[in-house]
Amino acid sequence: MPRLLLILAAALALTTSAAAQALIWEIDPNHTAAQFAVRHMGISTVRGAFTKVSGNVVYDPSDSTKTVINATIDASSVDTRVERRDNDLRSPNFFDAAKYPTLTFKSTRVEAAGAGKLKVSGDLTIHGVRKQVVLDVDGPSQPVKDAKEKWHMGASATTKINRNDFGVNGAPETVGNDVAITIDVELVYTPPPVR
Repeated sequence: MPRLLLILAAALALTTSAAAQALIWEIDPNHTAAQFAVRHMGISTVRGAFTKVSGNVVYDPSDSTKTVINATIDASSVDTRVERRDNDLRSPNFFDAAKYPTLTFKSTRVEAAGAGKLKVSGDLTIHGVRKQVVLDVDGPSQPVKDAKEKWHMGASATTKINRNDFGVNGAPETVGNDVAITIDVELVYTPPPVR
């Protein structure tokens, strides 16, 4: 019995260590959504998403203010469920995805904002224009290990921007200027193989 307890204690120590040190977590594109909402003619809300998101997060649970976020969104992956509208959004009228193929976010400052919450300031680049924004973040969640020994955790972030600030000026008579952004992200850490 004592030996079993020692083995369990050692396993717990290894698990705690893996989940508690500063590690690089990769964004899981299959379980991550970058969504937006904008008013149409002032009477309804059109919602869409970007389906291709990549990047990583350096996270230390002992000091969340040291978090570093780097995320990249493929501009051509915009999806509002209407092909004609999506093609217009990819065109020079809006994102001009051929000239500016990505939207990026790079954090510059992270602050605690209460239990389970963070305020993340960073540089958001859209349409070749970089502006600082602040994300209100819920999370990250407690890490969970899957059957393949990979760790997973999640977080949600929200912010609001004015599209004109980024030079995305198409259809001013019908498309609102304020854009609400919601990012639901799942992060994955794969431990190095044991030697």
